[in-house]
Amino acid sequence: MCQHQTPCSSAESADRESARLVAHHPEQGWSLLCNGVVLFEDTGELLPDGRVIGPHRPLAGSQVMTAA
Repeated sequence: MCQHQTPCSSAESADRESARLVAHHPEQGWSLLCNGVVLFEDTGELLPDGRVIGPHRPLAGSQVMTAA
C-alpha cells in the first residue's frame, strides 16, 4: 500500500502508528494512515483487515516518575 521510499510500517507491526497521514479529519475524530490503519482520537485503531485495537492512552492521573 505504501509508496514512500523507506516504506512506512505495516499495519501488522507494533509501530504501525508511525505511518504517514493520508487523510486527517479532526472534526470527526479520525485519521487514515498510509498503511491503511484508521487511527481515532481516543487512540483506538481500526486495522485494514477489520480488527479493532482498543484505546491505549495512559490512564488519567498516572504520573511519570524520574530518577533523582
